[in-house]
Order: sequence, then structure tokens, then C-alpha cells
Amino acid sequence: MKSISVLIKPVSSLCNLRCKYCFYANVSDLREVKSYGIMQEDTVKNIVNNTFEILDNGDRVTFAFQGGEPTLVGLKFFQYFIEYVGKMEKNITVNYSIQTNGTLIDNQWCEFLKKNNFLVGLSLDLLEDLHNKNRVYSNNKGSYIDVINTKKLLEIYKIDFNILCVLTNQIALNPKEVFNFIKANDVKYIQFIPCLDDLDCKTKSEYSLEPKYFAYFYKIIFKLWKNEFNKGNYISINLFDNLISILITGIPSTCGIIGKCQPQFVIEADGSVYPCDFYVLDNFNLGNIKDNTLLDILRKSKMQEFLHKDIKKESICLNCNFYKICGSGCKRMKNSMYIDSSNNYCGYKEFLMSTFSDLEKISVLVYKNQILK
Repeated sequence: MKSISVLIKPVSSLCNLRCKYCFYANVSDLREVKSYGIMQEDTVKNIVNNTFEILDNGDRVTFAFQGGEPTLVGLKFFQYFIEYVGKMEKNITVNYSIQTNGTLIDNQWCEFLKKNNFLVGLSLDLLEDLHNKNRVYSNNKGSYIDVINTKKLLEIYKIDFNILCVLTNQIALNPKEVFNFIKANDVKYIQFIPCLDDLDCKTKSEYSLEPKYFAYFYKIIFKLWKNEFNKGNYISINLFDNLISILITGIPSTCGIIGKCQPQFVIEADGSVYPCDFYVLDNFNLGNIKDNTLLDILRKSKMQEFLHKDIKKESICLNCNFYKICGSGCKRMKNSMYIDSSNNYCGYKEFLMSTFSDLEKISVLVYKNQILK
């Protein structure tokens, strides 16, 4: 049984927010075409047809929508997409997810998301002052209250959602306040995504995460998380979920965390396909979905070169006790959570040194009690 994921950008880089640290704004600035506009119906048909062509009865596919801000495309687009998928004759399990800044979600959206069993990723930086500093509208007004109201709406409609928090240095310096928010708001699923430097940066920005702050944040968060685990309250935090999955099965749930890229199919609004959301750049364009099946794209030498290109191993990695479960990590996140500019310090290693013994014990209990599905 095959299981694939297709990441779709229906409005390209278009967004109604002007987040100070947006990595995709930087990516799109580095292309000849900053925005490919709005995805058209013929591109939807090509995506669905070419995806189902490589699937067999019993297989699974997840269509994940991101941006920019994907809700800008409007409900009619999503209704058409799902209606067209429904015309496919194969017995395929289809799942849907959407990553949104939450500012445009209303009752009508919630009815649609609930009806079609969408998993919603809600971007929220947890701490009001820092969220409003960095996640702003074009008039520089913060979006925190709007996103909190959307969180409440998702809860009212009982829509499955997780929170995505961009982990800046500033947020990383406040782990206790972050965990207090998680507890006070009964957050069960959260992803912390390291804030990245621009691809073309000359110096680190004030927002991008540094390895020492990565370690500081996660060491404290882990202690607080472990206390909750010992009380029978499992809070899903993506890094901990990944490490537990690696210890139980050897397989992570997130690409890159063990130093190997997994094939992704990222489809821009014009149908062009890329191997990774971090590298939706002209020189990584793998062709257009109207001309290629996903299998064609997977077999392309440019895709294979991207997947198998060795990550440069720093000297600190060579004798590291954790190399087998790290492999030097994700190449795009290297300077955020792994090795600092001195090449003599690794934030991920410091975190693992302080938590690994506990993680091994917790993994046994998680496996025994089937906590992670």
C-alpha cells in the first residue's frame, strides 16, 4: 500500500499578512516570477489525474494546501477540488490538510472544513506581544486576537487542528511562558518550526533561531512536557514525537530530521513542481504537472540529485554519539538548530545529551500503551 503527500500552493506566495520572518516571501523574491497567481481549474484536474494515475486501490493520498495564505483562493476552489476528486473511480483513501494564518476563517469555512475532515494547521506564535510584533497585516497591526478567535471557532466546530509556532530567538527565550500557554489553552498538538535565515542572507537576522537558543528552549520545554507525561497527559510536540518514532520504529514522521531528504511534491499555482517547500526556486523546478506524472517527476535526475546529495558533515558530527539518529539533520535548518558559526557547538546535541535517557524510557511506555498511532 502506497501513501503519498502532495503539497499544493493555490495562491502561490500571495498573503494578507506581512510576517517579518516569512521564509516563503524570501524564496519567492529569489525567483524570476515572485507569484504565480491563482491556480486554475485545469491545473487542479492535472494534479488530481496525475496523482491518481500512480495510485492503486487501497492506497492513500494527502492533499495539503499551503501558501502564502491558501484561504485567499476562496471556498469555491476547495469545493471544486473535492468535487473533482470525488469523480475518481479508484478506491483511494483521501485526506486533506490546510496550513493557514487563521485570519480569514469564519463559520462558512468551518462548516466546510468539518464536513470534509480537514486537518487544520493554525499559525500562532503563542505569546501575544511577540505574535503581534512579527505576524502583522500590511498596516502593521498585529493579528493575535483574530487568530485566537479562529482557534475558538475551530474548537466550537470540533475541527481537528494543530498549532504551528515559528520558533524565533525571542520565543525560545521564554519556554516557561510558552508551556504555560499550552497548558492554559489545553493545546494537544503543536509544532515548533525553527525560524530560518533568508537563503541569500549575509548575516543572521534578529528573528532566525540560533542553536544555543534551540537547546535552551527545548531542554526546559522537555522537563515541563515530561512532568505532564508522567501525569498521563501526552502533549504532541513535533520534535518529541519524531524522536520517539525514531526510537520505536527507526522512521521519523518529519522529513530531514535524520539527515535524509524524503521525496516531496510541492506544486505551485501554475502547476510547476519542486522537491521541497524550502527550495521552490527556479533551479529546482522539476517540470509541470500538466506534462508529467508524479512518478515521472520522482524519477527525474534533478529530483534524485536533490534527495541524495550529501550534507556536508562538520568535524563535530564525526564522533557524535547521536549521529545515527541525526545524520547531520535537515540541510536547510543546519544553522538554526544544529551547528553554530564556530562549527564547534551543536544545539541539537546539547538537547539530546540532557534528554536522551528519558526519551528512551518514555518511548518504551509510548510503544507499550500505543500512544502514538
